[in-house]
Amino acid sequence: MKILGIPFVESSYTSPLIADYLNQDPRLQFCSSAFPTLENLHNQAKAKLKNYPADHRRVLVQSLEKQYKEISTTSVVRDNIALLGQAHTVTVTTGHQLNLMTGPLYFIYKIITTIKLAQQLNAQGDGLAVVPIFWMATEDHDFDEINHFDFQGKKIQWNHASTGPVGNLSLESLQPILTAFEQSLGQSLQADQLRTWIAQSYSKATTLSEATHRLADALFGNYGLVCLDAHTPELKTLFVPQMLEELNHQTAYHRVSEQIEKLQQNYRSDYSPQVNPREINLFYFHQAERLRIEKTTSGFSLVDHPMQFEDQELQEEIERHPERFSPNVLLRPLYQEVILPNICYIGGGGELAYWLQLSSFFAAQKVDFPLLLHRNAALLITEKQLKKAKALDVEVPDLFQKQADLVLQKVRALSTIDLDLQFFKTALEQQFNQLETLAQQTDPSFMGSVAAQRAKQFKGIDRLEKRLLTAQKRKLAQHTERIGALHEALFPQGKLQERVANFFTFYLEYGEGLIPKLVEAFDPLAGEWDVLKLTFDKKES
Repeated sequence: MKILGIPFVESSYTSPLIADYLNQDPRLQFCSSAFPTLENLHNQAKAKLKNYPADHRRVLVQSLEKQYKEISTTSVVRDNIALLGQAHTVTVTTGHQLNLMTGPLYFIYKIITTIKLAQQLNAQGDGLAVVPIFWMATEDHDFDEINHFDFQGKKIQWNHASTGPVGNLSLESLQPILTAFEQSLGQSLQADQLRTWIAQSYSKATTLSEATHRLADALFGNYGLVCLDAHTPELKTLFVPQMLEELNHQTAYHRVSEQIEKLQQNYRSDYSPQVNPREINLFYFHQAERLRIEKTTSGFSLVDHPMQFEDQELQEEIERHPERFSPNVLLRPLYQEVILPNICYIGGGGELAYWLQLSSFFAAQKVDFPLLLHRNAALLITEKQLKKAKALDVEVPDLFQKQADLVLQKVRALSTIDLDLQFFKTALEQQFNQLETLAQQTDPSFMGSVAAQRAKQFKGIDRLEKRLLTAQKRKLAQHTERIGALHEALFPQGKLQERVANFFTFYLEYGEGLIPKLVEAFDPLAGEWDVLKLTFDKKES
């Protein structure tokens, strides 16, 4: 299935910060506990097992058993939940928003990377047990980011008023959209399977959190993936000391700000943080709304709400009702590492960028900072598309360029005339240098006129070069249009396929072999962008 691996560090889609991290730049060493290798993961496990409290393990297992009570999951998942109660068990974790119908493909890739890393670590035979965890972002309130998905090039959207945590959303208004979607699937074994998954998840659940849990379990239960909704009173109780610390000392704000300054001083002066810390990095749930807490001269207030708290009053509220409080994007990683025996977080470049701001904050909280691993990324390409690329004399790595750059490259390559006028510019440059020397020796006042003429001539050549390229593109229009169509099919809307296309689109065409093939192809520690060829045939019912 895998036909090519492009190192992340050579990809134009990898930010300079993440490329430096993947290259193990020593200037970023202080931002992580260690770079991800099998040896370092093993060492991280020993440290985490030493520091992870037994009572946290007990509460974690009880919470998971409660969350899975109404879900008919696999024996592998049940065994993994039981394993989490054992002192030799650690986790590897990824997290994501509750995207409708899994959202873009990279939702799937994050989970498969996590599953595959757990498999590799369990195969080491060193006495450790490793459980893959999917952290569901049930407390998130960015509904507009998750209320749609792209299916076969069409946007399917759920319009619903939402201000609170998305995990609590009722699915009642979603049902007509599901019905229309199911009717559009046609008749095939794959379509029947998609309808079954919808029936098991969105049609059966009462909230978006439950639906996402059921769907992820249906897709990955056979691989032992354990889904976790951390928005529970029992788990929030474990985080009470850290939330009180946040109110009383604003440690996150101070430590993260210091680390940002250190990155600007020791890494790059133009470093810009992925997320800026707030003085208070907690939200408060009130009447279905998730409201940001702000410190005032007399205590605390809620943004865009009249409710006020005195210092002691809000602290007592945390101790009595921790479930009413929610960490923001910078505090959530600490919450995760407090309640899980976790050794590695798996995320995309944007996620790793804000995790790299947090190590000193974790150290101040005396919580082990996990290893950070870039998730697997992939481009799915069909046999037919590969044949088109070959016929067009386009190499697969070339497809990762912007479409306009790729077309320009092929126009230059296919042209029977040399459209690059650099040779002419070089000759003209020499002539104007001689003219400047002559003007300087004769009358320096002519230098301005020479400079103006130089600019005019070079501007004219640039204009002519563009017109020649445009004319040649017209001559090669049919060829370039085919290149553009291929590029659009693989990079829809000029974006990465994995950030637009939905898993269901590919499942409907390629069926039950798709996930196993992805699991087989991915190597979490390889640090590559995988180009994967789809070869299985559609099966009609």
